Amino acid sequence: MKKSIIFIYGIVAYCIFLVAFLYAIGFVGNFFVPKTIDSGVEPTLLKAILTNTILLSVFAIQHSVMARPKFKKWFTSIFSPAMERSTYILLSSLALLLIYWQWQPITILVWKIENDILSIILMGIFFAGWLIVLLSTFMINHFELFGLAQIYNNLKNKKTPNPKFQTNYLYKLVRHPIMLGFLIAFWATPTMTVGHLFFTLITTIYIFIAVKYLEEKDLRKYIGEAYETYQNEVPMIIPFTKK
Repeated sequence: MKKSIIFIYGIVAYCIFLVAFLYAIGFVGNFFVPKTIDSGVEPTLLKAILTNTILLSVFAIQHSVMARPKFKKWFTSIFSPAMERSTYILLSSLALLLIYWQWQPITILVWKIENDILSIILMGIFFAGWLIVLLSTFMINHFELFGLAQIYNNLKNKKTPNPKFQTNYLYKLVRHPIMLGFLIAFWATPTMTVGHLFFTLITTIYIFIAVKYLEEKDLRKYIGEAYETYQNEVPMIIPFTKK
């Protein structure tokens, strides 16, 4: 019964992630979804900046703290290890949903592309960014990354092996293609408002700081010399750069 509950919990967490991921495309792209990055009643500039900073900080803190080995060790000392990844995915998704719900628009224009062909090209790049994010998860292990392998193995009384160090496809171009995809999707827009730019700048800064000073540190410690060699051979996020 306990294993069945954990399995259902993991499936629910993954479904919520899918909703959050798909909603993110419409939220950032300003289409299809009821609440986007530029829709809603616009408050004062100060209120918008303070609220949005708090929202992004909640996500950043949750995302960074729960990804650290010390937190994982603490969590698995209390709960089933099979739940750890699903819980991380669930709380990350809920933090994103909170951003979508409470985001305060700042609709002052930074740029607006009037040329139809250029606008179409930028939207194509926007969707390419999201495609890179999705495909990159399958280039390593999508089902393990989002906790599905763990809950399935737990249900079948199997132990989930430790993640393998893989450098497939886009991972030969950059070490973090998922983050590259997000950056492309956030920056590629024919209409950039101050609110959208604020979101993009903060997330860009967070991505580079979190990857360089937190995730890469953990990966070097976990993988060892093989990852240090990988660092020297493949750039972190920006293709065709030294690091």
